[in-house]
Amino acid sequence: MEPQTPPPARGRGIYLLPNLFTTGGLFAGFFAIIAASQGRYGAACIAIFVAAILDGIDGRVARLTNTQSEFGVQYDSLADLVSFGMAPALVMYHWALVSMKLDGTTLGKIGWLAAFLYAACAALRLARFNSQVGTVDRRWFIGLASPAAAGLMASFVWTCHELDYAGEQLRYAALGVTVVAGLLMVSRLRYNSFKGSGTGPRAERVPFVALLIAVGVLIALWVDPPKTLLAASTLYALSGPVMWFWRRQDGARAGAA
Repeated sequence: MEPQTPPPARGRGIYLLPNLFTTGGLFAGFFAIIAASQGRYGAACIAIFVAAILDGIDGRVARLTNTQSEFGVQYDSLADLVSFGMAPALVMYHWALVSMKLDGTTLGKIGWLAAFLYAACAALRLARFNSQVGTVDRRWFIGLASPAAAGLMASFVWTCHELDYAGEQLRYAALGVTVVAGLLMVSRLRYNSFKGSGTGPRAERVPFVALLIAVGVLIALWVDPPKTLLAASTLYALSGPVMWFWRRQDGARAGAA
């Protein structure tokens, strides 16, 4: 009896596929930083949203092609830090926070410190996510996800820029958005992940109404992208505190009963 020939080893070239999407997201984040430094704020904000789209694709591609790896996970986190941590912070800084120095040296320092706070919170949020990925309920994010926080920052800048508002005029509003977005990332508030519930083949299913909402959002995006993205990101950022308050009120009513 002839010995069975072992099956050929699977080529590792396929692992390039998800990492190429990750590299594309990293490039988009880096481009956003360069564009913001040149005053091209619309292009910078669009690049951040491109990075968010690519960030959503790379993980799904890895699962579909069975090419998940620890290298891919770590590379994705490093790319996210640039695209959703450094890029939004520097876009906001170049657009508005740098103008805080017009109100004095101390406030000028607060401007760049707020940008650093956002970047640091993004790094902490990503580190916490990686350390808890196997222990938390996949239906929820603990703290505002970094792509959502970046979307809030970028859509705010993009909308105001499209409406011909100068960052200098809205520097205090920009300061508030930056600080709130950063603190929401490291908060303990729960946010819906839109990943369905449970495990197994039904885990990715979501309610039918989610499809209708998605269609409505796509139509609105076609009509007015910056305002639609700002409205969607703001509502999502507020959903965490609102749900927390609602659960607290329910608990108080149950205790009183």
